[in-house]
Amino acid sequence: MNWISATLRQPLVSRWAQIARREAKVLLGTTLVAGFLLAFIGIADEVMENETHGIDRMVLLSLRSAADPSDPIGPAWLERSAVDLTALGGFPVLALITLLSVGYLLITRRKGAAVLVALSIAGGALLSTGLKLVFERDRPDVVPHLVDVQTASFPSGHAMLSAVCYLTLGALLMRVQGARSARIYVFAAAAGIAFLVGLSRVYLGVHWPTDVLAGWLVGSAWAGLCWTVALVLQRRGEIAGPAEPPGN
Repeated sequence: MNWISATLRQPLVSRWAQIARREAKVLLGTTLVAGFLLAFIGIADEVMENETHGIDRMVLLSLRSAADPSDPIGPAWLERSAVDLTALGGFPVLALITLLSVGYLLITRRKGAAVLVALSIAGGALLSTGLKLVFERDRPDVVPHLVDVQTASFPSGHAMLSAVCYLTLGALLMRVQGARSARIYVFAAAAGIAFLVGLSRVYLGVHWPTDVLAGWLVGSAWAGLCWTVALVLQRRGEIAGPAEPPGN
């Protein structure tokens, strides 16, 4: 009889373990979002009080030739590479990646994941625009810009939206990877792209370093918030999980 009782208890134990893992993920996501937002608020406060200008200026000047501020340090190929990398956080590239990703998810009948990706990235774009209008920080004026810019400086839209887009898609890919090493690789690749895009904005002289740091923080917070909400909705059965097989 003991083995019968153990057999009956096994599904219940497994079910409770799954619930505990989901709750832990929601708690972790909420904690990370709160931490990112608090860090962003701290930086924004320092920026508004002009307390970061000295270090911002020092970093930008350190990336240029002392004899000619229009000449970035490093070989010519590095400047060309920075221009190419910065395009990965631009609206045309991110919009194309988003449309292709949403189209693929719809074709493979992953409607829940498609909605998540679309709302996450579209919402991030609106949030970025709104924050720029609120802070209205001027672009750097201590070095010449190496690419054209039109909008306000804080936070960096390229840094923020690349974090939103690549982290969201990276999280989606992680959920269908069985091996832990594969999940780590996907996350590292997504975070690495966002990191390089942000660095390119400083190297090209179009953003203060604190603009980029703030963009990374609020972009990561937004991506984390969207995925935390998605986990809660999936638990309630209101949306399908992103890894649901075609035909379900």
